[in-house]
Amino acid sequence: MKLKEDLNPILLLLFHLVVQIYAFITFLPSYLHSCLFEPDMLSFGSEEERAQRMKAVSILGCPEGPYRAVSASKRLVASLHPAVDTLDKMLEFAALQFPHRDCLGTREVISEEDEQQSNGKVFKKVVLGEYLWLSYEETLSAASQLGSGLASLGQRPKSNIAIFCETRAEWMIAAQACFMYNFPLVTLYATLGGPAIAHGLNEAQVTHIITSKELLESRLKAILREVPRLQHVIVVDNISTTLPGYPRGISVHSMTAVQELGAQPKNARERKQPLPSDIAVIMYTSGSTGIPKGVMISHSNLLAGITGIAERIPNLCEEDSYIGYLPLAHVLELSAELVCISHGCRIGYSSPQTLADQSTKIKKGSKGDTSVLQPTLMAAVPEIMDRIYKNVMMKVEDMNCIQRTLFILAYNYKLEQLAKGYTTPLCDKLVFKKVRSLLGGQTRVLLSGGAPLSAATQRFMNVCFCCPVGQGYGLTETCGAGCISEMWDYSTGRVGGPLVCCEIKLKDWVEGGYRSTDKPHPRGEILIGGANVTMGYYKNKSKKQEDFFVDEKGQRWFCTGDIGEVHKDGCLKIIDRKKDLVKLQAGEYVSLGKVEAVLKNCPLVDNICAYANSDETYVIGFVVPNQKQLLALADQFHIQGSLEELCNNKAVEELVLKAITEAAVAAELERFEVPRKIRLSPDPWTPETGLVTDAFKLKRKELKTYYLNEIERMYGGK
Repeated sequence: MKLKEDLNPILLLLFHLVVQIYAFITFLPSYLHSCLFEPDMLSFGSEEERAQRMKAVSILGCPEGPYRAVSASKRLVASLHPAVDTLDKMLEFAALQFPHRDCLGTREVISEEDEQQSNGKVFKKVVLGEYLWLSYEETLSAASQLGSGLASLGQRPKSNIAIFCETRAEWMIAAQACFMYNFPLVTLYATLGGPAIAHGLNEAQVTHIITSKELLESRLKAILREVPRLQHVIVVDNISTTLPGYPRGISVHSMTAVQELGAQPKNARERKQPLPSDIAVIMYTSGSTGIPKGVMISHSNLLAGITGIAERIPNLCEEDSYIGYLPLAHVLELSAELVCISHGCRIGYSSPQTLADQSTKIKKGSKGDTSVLQPTLMAAVPEIMDRIYKNVMMKVEDMNCIQRTLFILAYNYKLEQLAKGYTTPLCDKLVFKKVRSLLGGQTRVLLSGGAPLSAATQRFMNVCFCCPVGQGYGLTETCGAGCISEMWDYSTGRVGGPLVCCEIKLKDWVEGGYRSTDKPHPRGEILIGGANVTMGYYKNKSKKQEDFFVDEKGQRWFCTGDIGEVHKDGCLKIIDRKKDLVKLQAGEYVSLGKVEAVLKNCPLVDNICAYANSDETYVIGFVVPNQKQLLALADQFHIQGSLEELCNNKAVEELVLKAITEAAVAAELERFEVPRKIRLSPDPWTPETGLVTDAFKLKRKELKTYYLNEIERMYGGK
């Protein structure tokens, strides 16, 4: 999508003249470099040509599939190396190949201080130093010692152990220790509430849990009495083991002390290695549709998934750096980090609060994590990319006339060149270098997953961060693996063809009007089959187990509940979700997810939840407005007040509704899909509020409960 141009024709001519001269001078060196070092890039062609290249084929020639990646049409691929069939062997293999290379990195804390804001609130700010690294050899040793120490504390093979901790190096060390000693690892999101934590721990019958000091004090301590089987709490920070206020029978240990215990010769014991079919992880979902479910994931499941993901990342090697900041309890982050370990990359840890120079916990004038690490690989959920997009575009609006003109010219010019399959080195150096530096300046691949990424945001990331965005599709039940778009395919709105580890089928959903015989593209519920399909739900005998089935060839399949269409080149596009489809009183079907994806592109909208009642004739919405845009809108119409007062102002509500309606019409939504009434919310929806998951997916049930009075008002006409 081009940016709107309102430019002086002389400036326009001058810009294109400079670019053409530069392109002419640099063409021959650039072409020779590509011939010598990047010969594959020459064959990619224009965007249209790349989009038409076959990515997957129906192996039976039927419109419903199954579809496989072209390179795996004869046989699916389930492992990276023949001898590496369990996760412990994967780390051992990496430590053998890259013993002295950096593996896990953590920034040193130089200082911490409280900073008072203009509104009276106090924020903790930090100054961080360089990354301190553990090599692959040291990581293997640390994991081995921890596993041995846990065994000395009574943890037994095939007995569950829980981890309830933020994303950090100790999380991965603990996971590797569990993989080595065949302790099934129960993962819980750090933002879960007390009842959900207690449910997971009791259902899994854990006796040992690994956590951080902060989470122990703020969340875990309050529910310890509700988990009667729990005996040992291992804290990853250095703490006193005589902390007061804990129930009798519970021992608290520091992770360092447990490692020292495991390193003692008297505690050395023969390690019984896991089998590929043994459970590696019981991953509790974020609970977007109710009580979190534990997904049982075997060693072979995870290895198949990371094999498929790794194949889509070009030139992945030990020279790459990855920044880890998403929750490791989420399958996207865990799979991404395991992919990196399998290829000898280094992983530098971060958090959303310290990621960039402008992040909330970084003291002004000091460096954020991306500036120090300069990662080449990064995973992100669309919510984070949308924020970057909107923040940069707001800064563009605040530029002076010359700066803004240059940015818009360069943006639209690069968009045209990308469509033709060309690069724009001059624009990248002169215009987009500063934007690219927000993520460290060296990013070569961005992986997006967890939710659909809008076309506008994807194009923005392609242009301004000078790297491809691999839009992926997968679920916890498939180890996060399903599809990832090819890095050379710059088409938007699609998630690529199936990975080499799995295949995809379409199942007719007659009630929703989706069939594999639909034209121009076959449509239906997406079914994923392959070695990455997990073992099912832990201790769950409900109908949810019907989502899994085994075919006549012995292959496991998972029914995703998502609706997709397969394009002529074998690429999948997610077009709907069965749970998001609501039938209005007059019989029209509304896809709430589709409505939300469209309206999120409205500059006034930071987040939105569409809602529809089957007994009513129209859609309503709850909107978290963009603060800066809302204040500007109110000022334009001479409306005074704080953010909260503006959100409660009927006139402002009507103005926002008008803007949303215009955005919906421009995106060609049907009349019945456009929200007729809205409620503005001054408070953002974060995982801490319980209204969205850690991947920022909407928790519709919780949002409905939270806004129940507003729903009654908007439908009751009060």
